[in-house]
Amino acid sequence: MGELICIVAGELSGDNLAAALIRELKSRRPELRFAGIAGPAMVAAGCSAWADSESLAVMGLFEVIGHLPRLLALRRRFLKRAASEGVRLFVGVDAPDFNLTLAGPLRALGIPTVQYVSLTVWAWRQGRVHKMARILDLVLCLLPFESAFYARAGLAAEFVGHPLADRIPRTPDRAAARAALGLKAERTLLAILPGSRRGEVEHLARDFFDAALWLKERRPELECVVPLANATARAIVEQELASRPGLEAKLIDGGAQRALVASDVALVASGTATLEALLCKRPMVVAYRTGAATAWVLRRFKLVKVSYFSYPNLLAGRALVPELFQEQVTPERMGAELLAWLDDPARVAATVQEFDRIHAELARHADQRAADSVLSLLDRSRAS
Repeated sequence: MGELICIVAGELSGDNLAAALIRELKSRRPELRFAGIAGPAMVAAGCSAWADSESLAVMGLFEVIGHLPRLLALRRRFLKRAASEGVRLFVGVDAPDFNLTLAGPLRALGIPTVQYVSLTVWAWRQGRVHKMARILDLVLCLLPFESAFYARAGLAAEFVGHPLADRIPRTPDRAAARAALGLKAERTLLAILPGSRRGEVEHLARDFFDAALWLKERRPELECVVPLANATARAIVEQELASRPGLEAKLIDGGAQRALVASDVALVASGTATLEALLCKRPMVVAYRTGAATAWVLRRFKLVKVSYFSYPNLLAGRALVPELFQEQVTPERMGAELLAWLDDPARVAATVQEFDRIHAELARHADQRAADSVLSLLDRSRAS
């Protein structure tokens, strides 16, 4: 029986990253076994699910409090099972607040620990890097500036690139995407991505669709396409759209990249979707809203150490796309920013050129590089 690698992923993007890593590892060493907290993509790739990754989809500093008893119980069950089943290596994919609580006890048992997708420790709560250095053997970084930050703290880290940059074509075919979605070529198309987690969608969906109505008043030919990450997001979006009969919106399950390629402009919740929009070469407006208490703490204690929170601006090192936070997230403000993109083709062209430069930097065969690093660590631990 092959060695067991335990993988824990949070929500949709982590599930997809972990699934790709599992497929790459299995292609090289078919005898390896995989188990952990898994989503549908991981299960399809051959991972045994000890729990569903959706159980980790919680956001906010204070919003998580109500979920703590359930999360602590899940943590206890996971650690007990990992200890009893002879796990040889642990990989936490995203979900850092949960995965770091697993890494310490597992490493104490002699199990090598990897965090795939860096924490935004370089952006806020930077003191966490010292704890990470004690409990992690390796961090696999998706962004080019992250590995140097960890190296200064004495933590091994490797920039592997971003898998999305490998999979999304450098030159997207908008006409083909529109045809595949059954959308008219002559319509102005707005892609709306309000997030995947319940709290995220609840915080943003109403104002996102009001912004679309604001824009439609000025661009009557406007049509919307809304890719939905899961059934929870669909239920919330359908409820919002029911009260706005004048807004034309096509709902699709999944298919975020196709919707983005098809669109003229995008309204996007902060997170991985902003990187997808960049790679699909779409101008965007990015919004982030959390609970009032969480927002107050972030501001009051100056926990955020960077000037930007969206992927395009972080990677460019400047304000490439509009970012709106908390009370800035209003229909009028978002609508005006979207209209500004539509009215300025030269700005769009310059931004797309910068997006392509970033795309080239991130495309490094990430799945293969990540698998190389994981197998190297597994072999070193076996030898020692």
